[in-house]
Amino acid sequence: MAYVPVPKDLTAVKTKVLFNLTKRQLVCFSGGALVGVPLFFLLKGPAGFSAGAASLCMVLIMLPFFLMAVYEKNGLPMEKIVRNIARVLFLRPKQRPYQTNNYYAVLARQSQLDKEVRRIVSKKAKTGHEIIVPRRKAPDRSRRRKSTADR
Repeated sequence: MAYVPVPKDLTAVKTKVLFNLTKRQLVCFSGGALVGVPLFFLLKGPAGFSAGAASLCMVLIMLPFFLMAVYEKNGLPMEKIVRNIARVLFLRPKQRPYQTNNYYAVLARQSQLDKEVRRIVSKKAKTGHEIIVPRRKAPDRSRRRKSTADR
């Protein structure tokens, strides 16, 4: 009986379409051929390059297409790796300071804003231009438990 190994992780298995190549590989190889082969004939004929120089230029032009089709690292294709490298080197700042979202600082800023609003409203109330807005009753923040007499 024939033994066929079946991988346990089926996410790494890719469906083959034609000539045992995936769709991605077919698109990249055909794109490289559409760019490289006409370039070879243009450089060899009208440009006057030798066959060796023209084929070297063709290979260099087709190399990115080949790498996009075949190269994969940690499940990421070549263009995503290049995009990540460009982000790290050129787009993001070099120094990234550690910053936290301090909830208590937000509460302190909100308290300051509330005080400023109350001050503005009270000034307007003194001049008679605005209606007095009653202040909220401050919540009891004491830690002791209230007895029945305090309630």
